[in-house]
Amino acid sequence: MSLGGGYNYSYIFKYIIVGDMGVGKSCLMHQFTEKKFIPDCPHTIGVEFATKMIELDDQKIKLQIWDTAGQERFRAVTRSYYRGAAGALLVYDITRKSTFNRLHTWLTDARRLTCHNTVVCLIGNKADLEEQRDVSYEEAKQLADENDLIFLECSAKSGTNVDDVFIETARKIYQNVQEGRLWNIRITLPHLTNVPKRLRPYQIDWITCLCGKRFDYEPLNLCG
Repeated sequence: MSLGGGYNYSYIFKYIIVGDMGVGKSCLMHQFTEKKFIPDCPHTIGVEFATKMIELDDQKIKLQIWDTAGQERFRAVTRSYYRGAAGALLVYDITRKSTFNRLHTWLTDARRLTCHNTVVCLIGNKADLEEQRDVSYEEAKQLADENDLIFLECSAKSGTNVDDVFIETARKIYQNVQEGRLWNIRITLPHLTNVPKRLRPYQIDWITCLCGKRFDYEPLNLCG
């Protein structure tokens, strides 16, 4: 199945990556989309954007990934990018307990600013630094289980489990689509008032939740 307009994919899934500054959000995105590690990756200012095609059950899916700034002064800006997210990736640094302790603020935003069917994945980054571990696997797994989150540890540096983070999240989103809990919303340019002009050409459509909110555009049910 393909959308109109000559697209060569069946779905777009919008992801938002959130977490404290320095946990490796941008490095995760670059490792997944470009297969490279940027050791001195500059801190994100506002948001950054990337895409990658994957395939699930013979369906081509375009992942539209929004990497957000972790600094508090950008929170008001980045919160506007939660809307329409089918997947939210909550990242902490396994060597810095403080980044784990602040996950509740990111999870609160993810729950409040997305729909209840948005898939949330908890990610412990920098798993290559095992000797510096400050957050045990067990306590992170407990947090994930208590909040119904996917949980994986990974390393943006080595690439270990990075693909799994994005693909397992997509697999759960795709399952929700097939079960009728997510719909496709066609987004047109006039609706993109909060998106920088340089990024607007990439904003075509994405999978989002049907959660009782009023939309001023017509949803197309892809779950039949």
